[in-house]
Amino acid sequence: MPKLTIQDLAKMRDDARKHIALREGGEHRARITVHMGTCGIAAGARDIMKTVLEEVEKAGVGDILVTTSGCGGLCSHEPMATVELADETPVKYIDLTPEKTRKIFGEHLLAGKPIMEFALAIGSERRG
Repeated sequence: MPKLTIQDLAKMRDDARKHIALREGGEHRARITVHMGTCGIAAGARDIMKTVLEEVEKAGVGDILVTTSGCGGLCSHEPMATVELADETPVKYIDLTPEKTRKIFGEHLLAGKPIMEFALAIGSERRG
């Protein structure tokens, strides 16, 4: 797999902005955060992000916020993503592949049914 460059990240950001209306604040029905720390990228997070963006475009949805974060904290289980539906508890998915990501997108993000066999945890590590 080729090394990820700053230009690659900029292109991914620009592509996402072309396909998805990412609004600060605003109302979103759902959010998916792809964990893209160094370990996540090395494990394939770029392919997961690409898959998410393709699924958003294919489904024609504009109310799903797609975002990134740094390391999810469990390098051995990367690539990882967290799905948050409005008024629902977040679900952190681990050991992702493009195929698992497509299934999570369809069943959890679109239909509201978490896929427990792919999940590490339900809940948030945030306080308050």
